[in-house]
Amino acid sequence: MAKVLMYSTRVCPFCVRAERLLVSKGVEVEKILVDQNPARRDEMTQLTGRRTVPQIFIGDKHVGGCDDLYALDSAGGLAPLLAA
Repeated sequence: MAKVLMYSTRVCPFCVRAERLLVSKGVEVEKILVDQNPARRDEMTQLTGRRTVPQIFIGDKHVGGCDDLYALDSAGGLAPLLAA
């Protein structure tokens, strides 16, 4: 199963929702809490061009935020990425 990395904060409801979807797929999510380490938010912004959380990577692919993740799942694209 592909490695999943999520830039997140402790209080973000979209982060919780995205993590729930991933966990329901049997995925272990590695979280980087950007509210505890502002330098990691800068890193996230440089990698994605976005400042909002969550920002989710599956393997080396940036899939975006919570809505992007759910859209990917609805389109049938999430399972193949996770299986890679």
